[in-house]
Amino acid sequence: MLVFDNTAVGKMGIQWYPGHMHKAGKEIKEILPKVDLIIEILDARIPFSSENPMLAKLRGDKPCIKVLSKSDLADPERTQQWQVYLEQQKQVKTLALSNQQPEKMRQLIELCHQMLPAKEESLRMIHTLIMGIPNVGKSTLINILAGRQIAKTGNEPAITKTQQRIDIGHGIVLLDTPGMLWPNLENPNTGYRLAVTGAIKDTAIEHEDIAQFAGDYFLQYYPDLVRERFQLEPLPKTGPELLAAIGKKRGCLKAGGRVEMDKAAKILLNEFRSGMLGRITLESPEMMEIELVELEVIRANKEAKKLARKKQWKSG
Repeated sequence: MLVFDNTAVGKMGIQWYPGHMHKAGKEIKEILPKVDLIIEILDARIPFSSENPMLAKLRGDKPCIKVLSKSDLADPERTQQWQVYLEQQKQVKTLALSNQQPEKMRQLIELCHQMLPAKEESLRMIHTLIMGIPNVGKSTLINILAGRQIAKTGNEPAITKTQQRIDIGHGIVLLDTPGMLWPNLENPNTGYRLAVTGAIKDTAIEHEDIAQFAGDYFLQYYPDLVRERFQLEPLPKTGPELLAAIGKKRGCLKAGGRVEMDKAAKILLNEFRSGMLGRITLESPEMMEIELVELEVIRANKEAKKLARKKQWKSG
């Protein structure tokens, strides 16, 4: 289990939470009673970290399709593990998709009808809430389902700013919400993973810090991909050493031969995000079960400190 200083993650989680995202959170609570089905778009490379914990509490037994987008960039074996894991939840189905297979995206329409057979028999419209974190591919999926350019797309997070109601035909209406992150990233590793995949704007992160986290993970779980991509032998042992080696290999050098670590960090992050490094998933169900237990300990410690401060304040 990797442990990292969470100072930078704390800053990211607090500073990168625009006003429209807070508004979207309130809107979702208002919309949920009016929708028949939820489609949550997850990043297949980080299915747990890209899942909104608020939704699990709010949806109750409402049917939910969890779409694992960008599956062409993720480790296929891990993607299958995540689908099995997620479908253990009540009324949840999964679908692994990629932008390279637009015809497969249309399977989502059929799955919506399968999950709501009563609606199909009555010929009534299926009202669906579609949601996901920034830069997860939600707008691209909407445009393909609708067969026309409706939602704005781009590599920059947080492009959709307002709620949209979209009739995609086939008896389905999508209620689209702005891509949103939840305001309290309690698990520090979750914040790092979101940053590594590009869900958090690059202007809100320190590339070197994030790339060191990624480098440590790649060396531990995907060493052969790192060795092959950067032609490194012997392989570095830590994230900082990996960045230094990449910098030297790619000519990211300052005067005196010192490595420009920020440039090396951007190379590692960009080549992971584009898939040039290989198909990598940053978390597994087993890892998340461990982190959830650790998170409960963190919460208990915070609560204990809070009670201690109250007790001290009252006695003083």
